[in-house]
Amino acid sequence: MKESDWKVFKEIKQKAIEKFCTCTLQEYTEVINNEKEHVHNRYLLLYKLVQNRDKEMGLLFDGHSRSKAPLQLLLIRGKGLADNQLLKKLSDDFLQETDPEIFK
Repeated sequence: MKESDWKVFKEIKQKAIEKFCTCTLQEYTEVINNEKEHVHNRYLLLYKLVQNRDKEMGLLFDGHSRSKAPLQLLLIRGKGLADNQLLKKLSDDFLQETDPEIFK
């Protein structure tokens, strides 16, 4: 991995974490504030949602190494969490290697 790609990847990953967390917190808020559901059902749903998002966050972001960067970027891009302006700064090779469209 080129040094320039590594530096950009670190920025992409950080912004993706922020976006993931922001979206997740919004989901939690919607569950908590849904007064159409009984309070116990909201609690159970929130509990399950927290568990699922925690697993997802681990898969997307745990471990920070150059060897894991291509897979992480592939997953980040697949979830729509990558900053498009930063993606433009990556080399064509790294972009192609991490293109989620290839695996559909």
